[in-house]
Amino acid sequence: MTYDIASLRSQFPALAAGTVHFDGPGGTQTPQPVIDAIADALARPLSNRGQYSLGERNAEAIVVGARQAMADLLGADPAGIVFGRSATQLTYDVARTLAASWAPGDEVVVTRLDHDANIRPWVQAAERAGATVRWAGFDPDTGELTADDVRVVLSDRTRLVAVTAASNLIGTRPPVTEICRLAHDAGALAYVDGVHYTAHTLVDLSALGADFFVCSPYKFLGPHHGVLAARPALLETLRPDKLLPSSDAVPERFELGTLPYELLAGTGAAVEFLAGLDTGAAGTRRERLATSFAALAAHEDTLRSRLEQGLAALPDLSLLSRAADRTPTLLLTFEHHDTTDAYRFLAAHDIHAPSSHFYALEASRHLGLGDTGGLRIGLAPYNDFEDVDRLLAALAQFLER
Repeated sequence: MTYDIASLRSQFPALAAGTVHFDGPGGTQTPQPVIDAIADALARPLSNRGQYSLGERNAEAIVVGARQAMADLLGADPAGIVFGRSATQLTYDVARTLAASWAPGDEVVVTRLDHDANIRPWVQAAERAGATVRWAGFDPDTGELTADDVRVVLSDRTRLVAVTAASNLIGTRPPVTEICRLAHDAGALAYVDGVHYTAHTLVDLSALGADFFVCSPYKFLGPHHGVLAARPALLETLRPDKLLPSSDAVPERFELGTLPYELLAGTGAAVEFLAGLDTGAAGTRRERLATSFAALAAHEDTLRSRLEQGLAALPDLSLLSRAADRTPTLLLTFEHHDTTDAYRFLAAHDIHAPSSHFYALEASRHLGLGDTGGLRIGLAPYNDFEDVDRLLAALAQFLER
């Protein structure tokens, strides 16, 4: 594998400012090819999609290209790729649509590990339908959410299981494939939040067994919007609210209003950029993505090992990211220091590692951190050893105060 970190970093204009970014779980920095693709889309003729004028053809080509790019990234059918304003918005839309068929006595399963965007839409939809919400917990000592944690709250009345593929707070990657199988055995659908997962692991929608999978390109070097992947045949069975003259075809049936063509152009460029993380990758884009994600995983695992070794040498520090299978995302607390003070200290030293619950409010509370959360260090493709060493030195200086 060939992972040229120096060449990679040179393609991110934001890094020239000198700030070290450990805020990847909240949104990555943007590489120049993505910026160029967005600018190029806006510079060329654009109009509503069609086949006659140049602007129509440009818009159509962008949408078709972006659907194919996301299908390649997620191992999905491009006809099942839905674009929306955000993962949160898409989840709310699906929750409202599915809940129209729910009734009192039906049950929905959510987990304490999830971001609130994969909890609250289901809780609120269930409340409106009179359905019951069942909660799957996780072990706060290990950070593990097991299939058994979900199995014990399933029943023959379960209509949907909502689960994260990776915690954006502590990085835990639960056994999603097994959880989806349990959901299907109970006669339920499985809705998987892949927002954090997709930035670190090559997704295979069929292998995961997810009926719905949602993610956000701005978490993996792209622009701000959301993407939902599902089987086209499943989407055909759903009747969301829509305008009368808008298309009733799938996936357009779920896309409200005119799509942000420039953002979709940037998303296509982001997927292509990811496919080139391993500069020696060859083959189809899906094959290049597989090679590049393997190289990315090796790079991030090396950095995480160095980071964890350095953190272990610091006093009065607790690491809450402990699951056996997890992303390179670490949540810290300090025995005698406030994590918000650490966040501000690091920011003053041009190191961005924020402190919060990061909308994983239930997970933060389940870990005993209340609504405060902790200091989160999240690695991204452009982080290097110098970034890690700067962070460790600054944290040591902070703890000596």
